[in-house]
Amino acid sequence: MASVPEMSDVGTSVITVTATDADDISYGNSARVVYSILQGQPYFSVEPNTGVIRTALQDMNRENREHYQVVIQAKDMAGQMGGLSGTTTVSITLSDVNNNPPRFPQGVYQFSIPESAQPGSVIGVLHARDNDVGRNAEMEYKITSEDGRDIFKISTDKDTQEGVLTLNRHVDYETKRMHTLRVQVDNRYLDPRFRSLGPFHDTALVKVAVEDENEPPVFQRSSYVMEVLESAPVGTIVGAVSAMDPDNNRSPVRYSVDRHTDMDRVFNVYPGNGSVYLQKTLDRETLPWHNISIRAEEFNNLNQISRVPVSIKVLDVNDNPPIFATFYETFVCENAKAGQRIQMISATDPDEPIGGQRFSFRLAPEASVKANFTVRDNNDNTAMILTLRSGYSRLHRSRYLIPVVIADGGSPMLSSTNTLTVRVCSCDRDGNMKLCNAEAQALTAGLSTGALVAILLCVCILLIMVLVVLFAALRRQRKKEPLIISKEDVRDNVVSYNDEGGGEEDTQAFDIGTLRNPEALEDSKLRRDIMPDALFSPLPRRPPPSAVAGAAPGALRDNADVRDFIAQRLAENDSDPTAPPYDSLATYAYEGSGSVAHSLSSLESAASDGDHDYNYLSDWGPRFKKLADMYGTEDSDKDS
Repeated sequence: MASVPEMSDVGTSVITVTATDADDISYGNSARVVYSILQGQPYFSVEPNTGVIRTALQDMNRENREHYQVVIQAKDMAGQMGGLSGTTTVSITLSDVNNNPPRFPQGVYQFSIPESAQPGSVIGVLHARDNDVGRNAEMEYKITSEDGRDIFKISTDKDTQEGVLTLNRHVDYETKRMHTLRVQVDNRYLDPRFRSLGPFHDTALVKVAVEDENEPPVFQRSSYVMEVLESAPVGTIVGAVSAMDPDNNRSPVRYSVDRHTDMDRVFNVYPGNGSVYLQKTLDRETLPWHNISIRAEEFNNLNQISRVPVSIKVLDVNDNPPIFATFYETFVCENAKAGQRIQMISATDPDEPIGGQRFSFRLAPEASVKANFTVRDNNDNTAMILTLRSGYSRLHRSRYLIPVVIADGGSPMLSSTNTLTVRVCSCDRDGNMKLCNAEAQALTAGLSTGALVAILLCVCILLIMVLVVLFAALRRQRKKEPLIISKEDVRDNVVSYNDEGGGEEDTQAFDIGTLRNPEALEDSKLRRDIMPDALFSPLPRRPPPSAVAGAAPGALRDNADVRDFIAQRLAENDSDPTAPPYDSLATYAYEGSGSVAHSLSSLESAASDGDHDYNYLSDWGPRFKKLADMYGTEDSDKDS
């Protein structure tokens, strides 16, 4: 097996074949071998004595024929008649060299692309052909024409050796509808031996048509920067934006503000002409820049929308007076001398005038009369507070308020009055503060140490007495029987009965059957509550029914007695210090002032000389009915 590059010169060595002969070379020509070619002419030849096979034909082309079979004969006896011979076959392959340029199969290529295509989009593929193989067939594509060189780009696919045409930047149908490119293809690796054969490249025309599409409006600028004074009134025009429909129909454009970029609705835009105007007042110190976005959309197609960023700078106006740079509270020693500096002050102003701030300081005119201090301007935006006299007394005056007027250098000039507090303090010889509380000194100036101890002792004794009284009151309140004996807190269980009674026909709220029938009452169940003698004087015995003409027996007297009794009980509960602070229930049980027959006791009956009138029994029903009606009424007082 052998190979030789194609297009090799005549006589190029291909391979050497060697034959052996077992005869003894020292006896005549028996072992003398001569080589000859039996097959493979006229392409190859062999040297008779060496067996070297060489090319015998000029310009053998691999693309025409790649493989050759060559038969070589070796014959002894120096090739003479009667000699013995043997043959071998040599397979020779022509290896490839780069002797063929790449060629486009067609001279013109046509592609199309929509104008909305994004950069990087593939437009088409070009494939040149090369008869060489392997490394010799690698190609490179490039755009050689000026037209379209910056708009389009072509690259080589290493696997397929194709030229891939892509979009480098946007195209516009309204600007140019057809782009004509000239594309050249070259071999990557050239063989200098074959340059004389001609140029090893090829060219083709590529035409790219741009397809029209409905595009959104296009702004004249990619962004806008505007300026407005912070003192500008509402309605002031800040600036204007401009956009137009790039399509041939030139649809009208409508403008609006993206509200998610202007949540406070400070700015707005006229829909027809794109003028941006002020909708609210501005404050540079609060927000010096406003960044909004303005939309432009076609009237005929609301889906075609474009946006542009707009930055609005708020220009400064001198609208803030200067104030102290920080809170100042200084002191002056009692032994201070006149002209002594006690404080250095400075100012600040949120405004930012061109060239910087220039502050001036002076004492307020109303404080110049009988002034104790003065203000000296340092002409560097600072000032000093100086004393005007010697000696200050805490007992006479513990604090001074110094009004300082600070003005800026803006136009118009603004000023403000700031108050500096100066305390009078006791200092040592070096001017270090020792004590500034004049009130505490005045209170303790005339008291000795023993007097202070006595005052403190008296205070302690008073506190102990107060604690003892409170403790006794708490114990008394704990021992007092609760008004309602229950495991649950009355405050958590409040029941309201709002029944004022329905008169004599009301039998739902009260069962007064027992009251109407005195005989049904058991003696053991009758309450024997008696009003305290200290609060009520004994009532005189009731006269017989005949004593009051035209009235029910005992009715007038009993009504007054019950009212007095209830009023007295209410007064007792209202004035009771141990009563609970919340609404509670109080039980009032009144036995009455006695019967019309006075006492029913056997002792009193025996002591009586005369006969008793027992007609009073017929009067019990109406009397107890009235009593039940009185107790059944609703009272809004807490102790009722």
